[in-house]
Amino acid sequence: MSTSQTSKKKFDPIDSMIFQEGLRIQKLFFDLDLDLMLVVLNNKKVLKESISKFRLLKVATLEQLEQYEISRTGVYWAALDEDLSLRGFLKTAMLSSVHQENVVA
Repeated sequence: MSTSQTSKKKFDPIDSMIFQEGLRIQKLFFDLDLDLMLVVLNNKKVLKESISKFRLLKVATLEQLEQYEISRTGVYWAALDEDLSLRGFLKTAMLSSVHQENVVA
């Protein structure tokens, strides 16, 4: 293998969306009564997650949930010491979409 082939980073489809296409988290919304976290992306798509899926988030108050910091690759709650990746959100959304298609078919 040539040096140029081994030095090129190969991205999977999720990494490609994040690193090559610049996909980012823009904002989060929470509804504790519905156990719902909405992840708004910079391409105007919205991903939904159950807050209770995350051990540290499910015991947090709304005020704690709303104190997050968005980074290039995810979101971080300093007070909760919780860090979730955009890659993880996208992977979950893709798997959920495939599962729903199989159930409907």
